Amino acid sequence: MTLSSSMLAMEISAPGGPDVLKPVSLPVPVPGHGQIIVRLAYAGVNRPDALQRAGSYAPPASASPLPGLEGAGTVVAMGPGVNRWQIGDKVCALFPGGAYAEYAACHESHALRIPADLPLREAACLPETCFTVWSNIVMRGKLKAGERFLVHGGSSGIGTTAVQIAKALGARVFATAGSDEKCRVVESLGAERCFNYRTEDFGDEAKKLGGFGLILDMVGGPYLPRNVKALADDGRLVQIAFLQGPKVELNFAEMMMRRLTLTGSTLRPQSDQAKATIAAEVEANVWPMIARGAFRVVIDSEYPLSEAPTAHWRLESSGHVGKIVLQVEGI
Repeated sequence: MTLSSSMLAMEISAPGGPDVLKPVSLPVPVPGHGQIIVRLAYAGVNRPDALQRAGSYAPPASASPLPGLEGAGTVVAMGPGVNRWQIGDKVCALFPGGAYAEYAACHESHALRIPADLPLREAACLPETCFTVWSNIVMRGKLKAGERFLVHGGSSGIGTTAVQIAKALGARVFATAGSDEKCRVVESLGAERCFNYRTEDFGDEAKKLGGFGLILDMVGGPYLPRNVKALADDGRLVQIAFLQGPKVELNFAEMMMRRLTLTGSTLRPQSDQAKATIAAEVEANVWPMIARGAFRVVIDSEYPLSEAPTAHWRLESSGHVGKIVLQVEGI
């Protein structure tokens, strides 16, 4: 397959707001050992993209400086040592960066076959979100069937994914969201109860229930001590972001007395092998959920690649429900 020598991409011209995302023509990436090049049809928009754009989440030294951590499209080139894929295969993939472009490179083990009959625009929204949710609530958080599980930001891309995966695993699912309308959407996805955090205190319900066995949080800040109090004995709090800050005062005596676990992770800096392990678990466990209709991608809105700034405004408004996606193919 003959590749173009250049591609359209959206680069971060300087740290700042959404308007610093600018169109630029760049050389098409060359695959390294074990890497594939994907001609992207769609790319997912995620909070880490906005953090990188703002200058607070630098990409790994070996990664593309372009934003974009997930997408779906066609394998168009392969580096030495690739044996999992062939030219022309349709894949969705986790990228270390660079997906806000017509072409992007990733390790071959971080690409997955598109679930049967799933449109590319939906498949593009799976890798970053599913890898993050599965690795944190199952591999790290040890969620069990029948356990009470709480996810904050239940109407976000992470939240809508976590609600459905936890429900499919047999957990009792609870969530928080910022409006009654969002709460109803989250409950339609399988949450037993979604709390409007502007008018309700999830801690009050935690006391009635006997606490949550697992909490997935991306808020941080003042939510940390509230989450600790909302856990059941032997409960686990998994932190994946700190939208309200990473520093807070905590009483660790309470954690010791109640045998609580506070842990967390971020996906991007992990090794290729660690991401490959997560990819294999997602394919083995989440893809069957999609096949049987237990999990679906919730898409809020779609924008052309050139309108990535508008997509970021939408993301940071917190008005969205589910995923925001960029159309790359056909631009």
